Amino acid sequence: MPKKILVVDDSALMRRVLCDIINSDKRFQVVARATNGLEAFDLLSRNQYDAVVLDVNMPKMNGLELLKELRKFKISAKVMMASTDTREGAKTTLDALELGALDFIHKPDSAIDCRVDAFKTELLRILDVVANSKPPVFESEEKIRENRQTTSKMVDIVRRHTVRVPGRKVVAIASSTGGPKALQSVIPKLPKELDTPVLVVQHMPKGFTASLAERLNDLSSVAVREAKEGDELEAGVVYIAMGGMHMNVKVSPAGRHTIHYSDEPAREGVKPCANYMYESLAGSRFDNVVCVVMTGMGADGTEGIKNLKAQKQVHVIAQDQNSSTVFGMPKSVINAGLSDQVVPLEQIAQEIILHVGVKTSNV
Repeated sequence: MPKKILVVDDSALMRRVLCDIINSDKRFQVVARATNGLEAFDLLSRNQYDAVVLDVNMPKMNGLELLKELRKFKISAKVMMASTDTREGAKTTLDALELGALDFIHKPDSAIDCRVDAFKTELLRILDVVANSKPPVFESEEKIRENRQTTSKMVDIVRRHTVRVPGRKVVAIASSTGGPKALQSVIPKLPKELDTPVLVVQHMPKGFTASLAERLNDLSSVAVREAKEGDELEAGVVYIAMGGMHMNVKVSPAGRHTIHYSDEPAREGVKPCANYMYESLAGSRFDNVVCVVMTGMGADGTEGIKNLKAQKQVHVIAQDQNSSTVFGMPKSVINAGLSDQVVPLEQIAQEIILHVGVKTSNV
C-alpha cells in the first residue's frame, strides 16, 4: 500500500510538479494538498499522513510557523522541507530541523528545473527515508534541565572514581537523518573538562555544517566548530566535518593530530562519509577510540569501524532503535557484531564521559 503524502506549497505550478514526481513512484501517493500553513494545520489536526513535503515561504502561515504550531499542540507529523530557502538559508533549515522537520531538500527556483532527474531522484530518496522514520519527540524544558544536572553529577562521579581508560583518546561520532536534533541531545551535555577531542560526521551538504556548529556551540559548554583544514585537535573541542568533503585525521611532522580534507567521490552515497574518518584514525597516535553511531539511514560507519577495530582499541556505542529517528546506521553496526553498547539517545553523553573521563581540577 503506498505511503500517504501531504504536499504544502503556495505555488500551484510547484504543487503540481511535486505531486507528479511523488505520484510517479508506486511507493507514494499524494492524498492531500495545502496552499499554506493554516490549511496544512487543519488537515494535520484531522488526518494522519506518512509524510509531509513542506515549503517555507507561504502566506498566512509559513512553514516554520506551522512546525511551531504542530509542536505546541503535540501534533505528530513526519516533515521534510522542500524550499528554495533550504540551500543558502542554512539558519532557516536548522530552525526547521530543530522544530521537528526530519530532513530537507533544496527546491530549484524554477518548476522546470524540478523535473530534472537529479532532483526527482533525491526528492524520492529523502521522502522514502522520512516516510519510514519515526516522528520527532520533543524534550520538555524540565527534561532539558534534568539532563544538565545529570551531566554535572556525572563529571563529579568521574573525578572521584578514576574510570578513564589510559592513553590518548578520541571520540568519533557518525549521524545522518535525525542527526542535527540528536546531536543537540548529546553535545550540550558534554562538559568543557572533557579529556578528549570529539569528531563528528553529520551527513549534510556544503554550506550547512558551519551553521550547525555555531548553533551547537551556543548551546554547549564544550567548544564546537566546523573543522578547518589543518586544525590541530584539542581536548574539550568538538570538530564537525565540513559538508561536501571527507574529513580525515592525519599526524603532522610535529606529531600533532590534524584535520585533513579529501575530495573522493561520495561513499555509501554520502559526502562527508564517516567511514573515511574512522579509517583515518587507524593511522593515528590515539590509543583508544570511542566510536558513536547514531540515527541515520544506510550503513555508513560500519565498514570504517570494522577496519579501525583491526588496528586500534575501540569501544563502540550504538544508539538504540526506540530513540533513533532512522535505525539504519546503528542497526548495521549492531548486526555486524561491532557494538559494545546499545543505549538510548539520552544516555550517550553519559557513556562518552564515563569512557574518556574529564580533566582533573588541578590540570
